Amino acid sequence: MAGQIGATDANWLALDRAAVPADAVKVGKVADAWGVQGAVKIYPYSADPVALLSSRKWFLSFAPLPSVGAGIQGLVKVKEVKKHGSFVVAKFEGVNDRDAAAGYKGAEISVPRSGFPTAGPDEFYWIDLIGLQVVNIEGVQLGTIDDLISNGPQTVLVIKSVVPGGQVLERLIPFVSHYVTEVDKAMGIVRVDWQPDF
Repeated sequence: MAGQIGATDANWLALDRAAVPADAVKVGKVADAWGVQGAVKIYPYSADPVALLSSRKWFLSFAPLPSVGAGIQGLVKVKEVKKHGSFVVAKFEGVNDRDAAAGYKGAEISVPRSGFPTAGPDEFYWIDLIGLQVVNIEGVQLGTIDDLISNGPQTVLVIKSVVPGGQVLERLIPFVSHYVTEVDKAMGIVRVDWQPDF
C-alpha cells in the first residue's frame, strides 16, 4: 500500500531528502490523512500556529523505526494550509490521494526559527524565552525559564533553580506586564517584580 513508512522511496516522492536545519523548531505532528484528496490533519504544538500557517516549506522527521533501522527526514512543499478548529489541515505538493497522505502519519513538523514571522512589539515566541535568566527588580536571580504554560487567558513562566542541597525549586510567574517588567533577549534576562519567597 502506498504511504507505508520507509517502505520504498517511491512512497516519498513529495519528500525532498534534506537534513533538518540546526535552528529548526518542532511546531506540530501529522495526525492522519484528511479527506480523499491528499490532505493531512496536523496537531499544532502551539495554540497560535503562526509558524505552521506562514511557512510553505516544512521539514518532516520520523523517529528511527525497527523495520527501517533509521529515521526518515526531509522537506515538503506546502501547497495549501489552513486552521481548522484546534488543528491544522494542509496539502503537500505531489500528494494527491488519501493513501499517499496517510504515509505521513506520525511525522513531526519543524520550521527553521529564522523563517518565523517577525513578532510584534512586546510579543515573543515561547522558544525564544526558554533558557533566559529571571532576575527580580532588586537584582536577585530567581532561576531559568524552563517552560511556559497557558492557563487560558494568560501565559505562565515556569522558572527553575537549584537550591542548597541540590533540590530543584520551581516558581510560576504570570507573563503579564504587572509582573514582567522587561525582556532583554540580547542580554538573556527577564526582569520581574517578584520576591524570592513567593
